[in-house]
Amino acid sequence: MDGCALYCTHTVVLWGNTRQFGMGIDLNVEIHERAVCESSAVGTGTRIRAFSRILAGAVIGEACEICDQVLIENDVIIGNRVIIKSGVQLWNGLRIGDDVYIGPNASFANDRIQPNQPLITVLDRNCTVGTNATILPGVRIGRHATVNAGAVVTRSVPPYAIVAGNPARVVGYDDSVRPTLPRAENPVVAGDDPKDIVVPGVRLLRLPQFQDMRGALVPIEFTRDLPFVPVRCFNVFGVENKRVRGEHAHRTCHQFLISLTGSCRVLVDNASVRQVIRLSSPTQGLYVPPMIWASQHHFSPGTVLMVLASHPYQPDDYIRDFDAYCNEMSV
Repeated sequence: MDGCALYCTHTVVLWGNTRQFGMGIDLNVEIHERAVCESSAVGTGTRIRAFSRILAGAVIGEACEICDQVLIENDVIIGNRVIIKSGVQLWNGLRIGDDVYIGPNASFANDRIQPNQPLITVLDRNCTVGTNATILPGVRIGRHATVNAGAVVTRSVPPYAIVAGNPARVVGYDDSVRPTLPRAENPVVAGDDPKDIVVPGVRLLRLPQFQDMRGALVPIEFTRDLPFVPVRCFNVFGVENKRVRGEHAHRTCHQFLISLTGSCRVLVDNASVRQVIRLSSPTQGLYVPPMIWASQHHFSPGTVLMVLASHPYQPDDYIRDFDAYCNEMSV
């Protein structure tokens, strides 16, 4: 039998809503006759293939592709142009943005349940979840992020990040959506020409070093060597390689980052230009002005990252959501 013939080709009543389905006519939604769709909230142009089941409370956007043997529970909201490949189960509490791709047999765990309600798991727009990846409940996959095949995601993934492994860790950042940027896999390395920094306002500064037979010394004259006078200092250490620190911007606070021992990579982003810079020497520091999104990852064992700040700790000075940050930058 021609596969097209398996799709309904007449007006179908779905729980009170009348819609046209089928091949060869003006389509709103295509539902395979061997699929069960109990929801009436399915957007125009969406295709639901054989042996899939959509429960009544699910909300599905326009032009989505729901492949064979997919289960979608009641408390699931799916955006537009989402592709869900075969063998995927979407449990209560999932929120999926526009243009998301979910690969075959990706697994969304739902074993940790809050009283009377599921944990909310969010897949932001344009993110990708690879084949056989496992996503634990309550995490957020940032926009344009990629979860590699087989990865086990136990904590939220930053926007544009590429994660792999079990547990998943950041292995790079995707610059394909911004093709003019330097590739994150080839970061600017401390010791390179500071002019290689492309994010406006961010600077890589050299610090004076004095060395003799007794060892080395790197002094910092706050009023001479730094773009601001620090009022606070803190050290970041004991960070596992798979962990990501930072993931925020400051509205008013200036920061200066120095890798005292070991190395790490620092992502800086102004919502239109993004770059990864490697810090690996106490003789260089990275100046991060206000309203620059920054995160640190790829910590080598034993790394101690010192951060000098221009202001005391002020919770209201932080912007911790990347979409909110982009919105503020666009005002």
